[in-house]
Amino acid sequence: MTIWKDYQLAHSLSEALDAYDQAEKPVRFISGGTDLLLEIQQGHHSNMRTLVDLNHIPEMLELKVKGDQLFIGAAVPVSQITESDLVKHHSMAVSEATGLIGGPQVRNSATLGGNVAHALPAADGMIALVAMKATAIIFSRNGYVKRAILELFKGPGISTLNEGEIVVGFEFPIKNAGEGSAFDRVMRPQGVALPILNNAIWLRRKQNIIEDIRISFGPSGPIPTRAEHVEEIFRGAQLTDQILVKAKSTVLQTVRFRTSKMRATAEYRYHLAQALLEKVVKIAWNRAGENE
Repeated sequence: MTIWKDYQLAHSLSEALDAYDQAEKPVRFISGGTDLLLEIQQGHHSNMRTLVDLNHIPEMLELKVKGDQLFIGAAVPVSQITESDLVKHHSMAVSEATGLIGGPQVRNSATLGGNVAHALPAADGMIALVAMKATAIIFSRNGYVKRAILELFKGPGISTLNEGEIVVGFEFPIKNAGEGSAFDRVMRPQGVALPILNNAIWLRRKQNIIEDIRISFGPSGPIPTRAEHVEEIFRGAQLTDQILVKAKSTVLQTVRFRTSKMRATAEYRYHLAQALLEKVVKIAWNRAGENE
């Protein structure tokens, strides 16, 4: 099977746009390609006439602190993100999430940009970025724009990115005193594909009070969302058994899980969500306390 006929290697953002505009259609930008190429091979996606490779664009390979933000280039392999001391310090949730994407070989090729652009509502890296309240930096013929991470999704596997737009990278605030994050998921034991359920949490504590918190489950609908009603239970409260019981009850009442023939029933996901929530929030709480 011929997955593509023409493969263009770009070394700058403007060169990538030129190649995209001049290419025979259909055309797609590609970085890791671990989702797209497999879907084409399996017949779940139409063949591409042209692929424009973004892996050699320096700006998209940066991973560094810029002012009060941590920037992660969209083409940085997720294995590098997982192992980065910068990422571990500022967001263990992102480090843990990227460390669970696929297997070792996949992680050496897969990218956070591809994980987000593919727009699957349970993508591990993307769920962690939601909890970190990340912003995407996007480049097009009109220049650079920034969009909140939750503005990038239209439906399962459908992003809001327009033709000729490139996700350059993601940024989120560096960690301050009293802040911590965590990620975990439950998988089918025989696979390395999408999880049955995952959960990412960022929080800020002051002494024994949760001052602020962000919680995201995946999948919890056709597009990623935050569990805002659950967040409200924790915000301004101590992390007690009573609060955990109330938060779990709020998950059952307000978070929408569905039955998937390939992965799990909604009932099982509700059961898992309560266990994950307690585990992940306690880890994030303890991490926040280490540098309070």
